[in-house]
Amino acid sequence: QVQLKESGGGLVQAGGSLRLSCAASGVIFRLNAMGWYRQAPGKQRELVAKVTSGGTTTYADSLKGRFTISRDNAKNMVYLQMNSLKPEDTAVYYCYAVQSVVLWGQGTQVTVSS
Repeated sequence: QVQLKESGGGLVQAGGSLRLSCAASGVIFRLNAMGWYRQAPGKQRELVAKVTSGGTTTYADSLKGRFTISRDNAKNMVYLQMNSLKPEDTAVYYCYAVQSVVLWGQGTQVTVSS
């Protein structure tokens, strides 16, 4: 059973940066896409960014240029560098990975103060 564990969330002022990490552990076979979703209070979960095993990245249009996703296949980790953070980026950020099924982490809170 593969488990995903996020880290790196916290409280930051607007304009600041955070780097989220997600580590996959357990019995790991091929992980296909990995990425991040987020869910703000009262809103639906939305895709932030994803990266394939080959390194192809996709971003939410509104986040391009501020967020960067990267992946270390050898370590089974995915990262999200978030720069120029805004209060509207406040949300719980969830890591996911696609194996034979979609796997989810428990989430990490990111709070951006104005």
